Amino acid sequence: MKARKYILKNRFDGFPKVSDIELVEETLPAELNDGEILARAICLSVDPYMRGLSDRLMKLGDVMVGRQIALVLESKNPKFPKGSKVFADIGWRDAAIFNPDKISGFGTSILPDLKGLPESVGLGVLGMPGMTAYFGFLRVCQPKEGETVVVNAAGGAVGSLVCQIAQIKGCKVLAFAGTDDKVKWLKEDLGIKFAFNYKEVHLDSILKKYAVEGVDCYFDNVGGEFSFTVVKNMNQFGRISQCGAISVYNEKEVKIPFDYATLIYKSIRMEGFLVTNWVKEYPEGIAQMSQWIQEGKLKFRETRYSFEDMPRAFMELFEGKNTGKAIIIP
Repeated sequence: MKARKYILKNRFDGFPKVSDIELVEETLPAELNDGEILARAICLSVDPYMRGLSDRLMKLGDVMVGRQIALVLESKNPKFPKGSKVFADIGWRDAAIFNPDKISGFGTSILPDLKGLPESVGLGVLGMPGMTAYFGFLRVCQPKEGETVVVNAAGGAVGSLVCQIAQIKGCKVLAFAGTDDKVKWLKEDLGIKFAFNYKEVHLDSILKKYAVEGVDCYFDNVGGEFSFTVVKNMNQFGRISQCGAISVYNEKEVKIPFDYATLIYKSIRMEGFLVTNWVKEYPEGIAQMSQWIQEGKLKFRETRYSFEDMPRAFMELFEGKNTGKAIIIP
């Protein structure tokens, strides 16, 4: 059986380029060894974290890291029978033979009952981005009803969910995205009253006008000068959930001003996290997010790409071109 995979051809030097990633074909073995399965991708994910992992964990020629949902075509592993659908951290491949018990990362598991939702939600609202939003916001920021929450990259897979969870918890939300279309989606579809195109507004003025009482929680996906301004407008005992810093992922050397005085004198807590910190609690997060979807309280959107367009999909993450979760469909 022929299969395709994307390998790291060149080290990313600043912003990733299409020429840094190469699509190659391979011939899969005709027979499975004990414990192995043959799986074909149903949908795949591209996420910003892959940029950092490529520098830290990958060698040239390695398959690009990533998670997918796959259909088991053949199996010699009783835990993953033929016909089952699985989560698998096997990278950017459209088919593969592997032993699920020997896969690192998030590991391999059976796709749960999604109650009629498409499989792709397992990579989005009910997958890693959804759990990042749920636990990263609720556990780190610990929001209280009536508090003011600022979310950047609010049109993305994680930020759009944080905005909605904050409103479900009774918070006032100020959401910032990078295009007018995303702002329109946030307002009209998700019901976020205070949503702004950060490229077209003066951030400090917006915060002083719409967060007169100050900012209590800040869910940061961007970092950089945006964070400098938000911190200056935070309240005593404010909480910052440092989810990402996409503004600097492609920088060789990062030197950014930070308002240390405000952080210190207002006793603001800033905490970075990995979503795997709560892996044992995922069933709670999945159940609650599923319930909110069924109740109509939580909405999501996907930007879909073909397998051939996977490198472009990855690079467009850093340009903010995707709305909601970027999903690859072979």
